[in-house]
Amino acid sequence: MPLRLVMYVLAWLLPGAAHLWLGRRAAGLVFLVVLPLMVGIGLWLEGRLFPFHPSEPLVALAAIADTLAGLPYLAARLLDLGAGRPAAVTYEYGNTFLITAGLLNALVVIDAHDILVGRK
Repeated sequence: MPLRLVMYVLAWLLPGAAHLWLGRRAAGLVFLVVLPLMVGIGLWLEGRLFPFHPSEPLVALAAIADTLAGLPYLAARLLDLGAGRPAAVTYEYGNTFLITAGLLNALVVIDAHDILVGRK
């Protein structure tokens, strides 16, 4: 497996790991702390980790965004967290934290790519 592909997978799995690998310690540590914390806050606010339902496009897009959070998402799934409680006042806030964490991690991976290829 090429080294670049290993970095992309590592960047997705562990938010901030690629930045640490590339010598961007401050950014890497911020991502390493903040993005998993966002997933934790989303779960604490009783947000839902959406299932993949291609028949419901918005639910499928939310599921993809959730998955982009990497290891925090996988850990939550393995621990059977993220069922969500729609009656909770904080439900939508929780969903927002979970989805945003995944989308931000995707941007972090893209940023790591830009650093790797010398665009940054």
